[in-house]
Amino acid sequence: MIVVSGSAPGLGANLATGPSTAFSLETLETAPSINRDVKDIVRIDPRVYLDANAGGTQGNDGILCAGANPRFNSLTVDGIRLNDAFGLNSNGYPTERIPFTYDAIDQVAVELAPFDVEYGSFTACNVNAVTKSGNNEFHGSVFIDYNDDTLIGNRADDEAFPTDGFTNKRYGGTLSGPLLKDKVFFFLAYEKQESSNLFGGNTPEAKGVSEADFARITQIASDLYGYEVSRLPTALANEDEKFLAKIDWNITDRHRAAFTYNYNDGFNNDPSDGDGNELPEFNHFYERGAELNSYAGSLYSDWTDTFSTEFRVSYVDLQNRQNSLGGLDQWGEVQIEVGDSTVYLGADDSRHANQLSYELWTYKAKADWVLGDHILTFGAEREDFDVFNLFVQEVKGEWIFESIDDFESGLFDSFRYENAAGTNNAADAAAEFGYAINTIYAQDEWQVNDKLNIVAGLRFDYYSSDDEPEYNPDFEAAYGFRNDETLDGKSILQPRVGFTYEYNPDLLFRGGIGLFSGGNPNVWISNNYSNNGVTLFDCRNRGRSGDCVGDGTLNNINDFTYTTDPRGVFYSVPDEFIQAVEDADGGGPVNALDPDFEIPAQWKANLGFTYDFDTPYAWAGGNYTLNVDLLYSKTHEAALVQSLDALFGSTSTAPDGRTVYGASSLNDFVLTNADDKAEAFSFSTWINKSHDFGLDWTLGYAFTDAEDVNPMTSSVAFSNYTNFATADANDPGTATSDYEISHRFTFNANYTKNFFSDLDTSFGVFGSVSRNLPYSYVYGNSAFDGSPLGDAFLTRQLIYVPDGADDPLVASAPQSFLDFISQDDCLDDNRGEILDRNSCTNDWWTQFDVKFAQELPGFMPGHNSEFFLVMENVGNFINSDWGVLRDQNFPGNRIVDVALDSGDVDSDGNTNEYVYTNFREDPNDGFVLPEPSLWSVRVGLRYEF
Repeated sequence: MIVVSGSAPGLGANLATGPSTAFSLETLETAPSINRDVKDIVRIDPRVYLDANAGGTQGNDGILCAGANPRFNSLTVDGIRLNDAFGLNSNGYPTERIPFTYDAIDQVAVELAPFDVEYGSFTACNVNAVTKSGNNEFHGSVFIDYNDDTLIGNRADDEAFPTDGFTNKRYGGTLSGPLLKDKVFFFLAYEKQESSNLFGGNTPEAKGVSEADFARITQIASDLYGYEVSRLPTALANEDEKFLAKIDWNITDRHRAAFTYNYNDGFNNDPSDGDGNELPEFNHFYERGAELNSYAGSLYSDWTDTFSTEFRVSYVDLQNRQNSLGGLDQWGEVQIEVGDSTVYLGADDSRHANQLSYELWTYKAKADWVLGDHILTFGAEREDFDVFNLFVQEVKGEWIFESIDDFESGLFDSFRYENAAGTNNAADAAAEFGYAINTIYAQDEWQVNDKLNIVAGLRFDYYSSDDEPEYNPDFEAAYGFRNDETLDGKSILQPRVGFTYEYNPDLLFRGGIGLFSGGNPNVWISNNYSNNGVTLFDCRNRGRSGDCVGDGTLNNINDFTYTTDPRGVFYSVPDEFIQAVEDADGGGPVNALDPDFEIPAQWKANLGFTYDFDTPYAWAGGNYTLNVDLLYSKTHEAALVQSLDALFGSTSTAPDGRTVYGASSLNDFVLTNADDKAEAFSFSTWINKSHDFGLDWTLGYAFTDAEDVNPMTSSVAFSNYTNFATADANDPGTATSDYEISHRFTFNANYTKNFFSDLDTSFGVFGSVSRNLPYSYVYGNSAFDGSPLGDAFLTRQLIYVPDGADDPLVASAPQSFLDFISQDDCLDDNRGEILDRNSCTNDWWTQFDVKFAQELPGFMPGHNSEFFLVMENVGNFINSDWGVLRDQNFPGNRIVDVALDSGDVDSDGNTNEYVYTNFREDPNDGFVLPEPSLWSVRVGLRYEF
């Protein structure tokens, strides 16, 4: 059963007024959920899209709600928050997969704008799961399912993707019943997965590197540097284990309590650098995992027929781990550029010193008072967050070579070493801090008459903290404000009002407007404690004036000495850099919070209706339900990272008018608010029907037009500043959101019939047809500063599109590039302009999943068993060219190189013309994402008693 409305009586989901969708246990059991994840259920809502490559990691399945960043979502279990409190994961979970067992869920709902003041800590959407409870009868279940490399495809769009070694086995069970009849009940659920991560596209050919070039790199590493390049994995084993225990206690007829314990420990394997033009060896992969322990207690009391209270306390302890698969007794990170691709050897620089743990206490007290036609709600909440975060990049060094020849000769384009100033002990650079969000709210739900219900209230969030980053006087002297600003004292008032109007028994209108805040990753604040310019020192050489060692004269590995490891270079950081960090007295990178920073928030307005109707045609029948929703959002305040080095450095102007920043390095960043206000609009509609002969179906469509200023894709300030396509990273303006799915159709159906005695046979299908994510065209030269446009990442600079061969701003351009402009709609429509970010859109993606289940007799009366089969991406099974999902390079597709015409300079020193060279053929082809593109079959058995 699927319900779309402002409230859902009878489902138990207790949805607030506003656009929302609730899914019952029947949908959870019959929908083709091959991943055993609530994401497979909420995707039925056409406004909700699962990004199969969220954060650049296949299988992450970030939940995109109406074009918003998945980091801005909230996940709650029985109303208690269990989302990614720190903000590292793109999937929105605190752990690698769903943090609770799938069989423990009774209902799930997704709410995009609940105009109830109890809701907080998100600006995108809230996903709430309601867990099962025990009763006076004992019940239980066990299951097992399985697939391997014989039950998965290996071709997509004429490309082969090896799946050798892939296996996936899951098993688990539930048990529930009374501990004390009519009084105390228990529910237990356990699940374990023993599986593999697939990396079938991690081959030289797929990543744009020839076999000969990769073989040459391997030989140089072995013969010259004594390093044996490890394998290129196609599958790596992973595990995940979950356990949930719940106790319900009916203390009296008017008082009841509940206690839930939840455990999850699991990991995945990640290449870190795994885009379509990045080729990492096994040693560069890392294990990304976490152990979660969660405890929650609730007390519900009906003191009178008109007055009730609710008290909740929860505690979450999370231990995150990110361990290099090759260990740290190996090379640091070594990058070798091969054309537009890069080969990665050694341990990923972000795993050289990386450890995270946090604790989250949540307290809630709420009272409801029925006063005539009014329900008055008053509440107070507090979230206490304490974190330990050790994150120091390049502790073992990062070497970047612009060619294989340079790798052989030792001539590096960049070397970087970062560590704790004075000690060279990364543990001394760990950040420990905490803060609290204190909330009070009040609300009046007024049943005006038998048709109109109005909900209006205020929510006030106040931030408090006693922990400050270490003060850096040099920073204040340079930029005029202190670096030890915190969230302490920040606050936001969030007014909300919503309504439902029952025009008649068949037609219900709903709407509202309100301000929502929260969901912004705490990791952005953590950056300020780790990077204060005092604790850490970043030592870097690029063969330029101002280098850390040698002042521009030393840019070859043979210029240095290596004594910390007898194996020499790449195993050892040069002694000269270690000494420089030991001698450092300030001068390290700084991340700071703008003293005028405002808590990010978003206005949301909604208008919609639900209409139950019959058709005039006998063959079509009756009892249809039509839902229509309009949702408009506008940024109140949004987070933005700016480079202080660029803002306080020299500037000039490029031929097309864009600002060219003269900063020679990017070390200091500020987390501030964007001046521009992004908007988003979503129109959605769907229709559903249940037939008497056992068929239930739902057909939906959503249109989304969403903007953002900076997509804020990363957990690191440097990456948030550099990893998005723009013409001006400090003032990017609004553009199409990185998370926009402009058109999406969904279909879900289930047919159940007794073909054999009274045993159910069911067929379930889910289908979606989606306009894929947008992308940009960018210049393709060297990625580091000193480039023609003075940008630290030139390969994110949006291109200027020539108006033709005679464009006055372009001295010359390849004819093949000019011809391609005429063939590409998004370029052709932007002639004579800087291309807007995300002007181009990927092809449509069509996916159909099916589930077959056959009920079988049990061993005893009242028992039953079931055989089931789930197939993902049926289209690819039928034809390898179908169901293929392609992605583009991040943060943009390199299309042409750029230079400034030195012969055309005005009186102010600005160059008036571009010179374009090196056009990339087929720059919009992108690359196939194997995991969502390949068909997969899972078979299993289930027994219930």
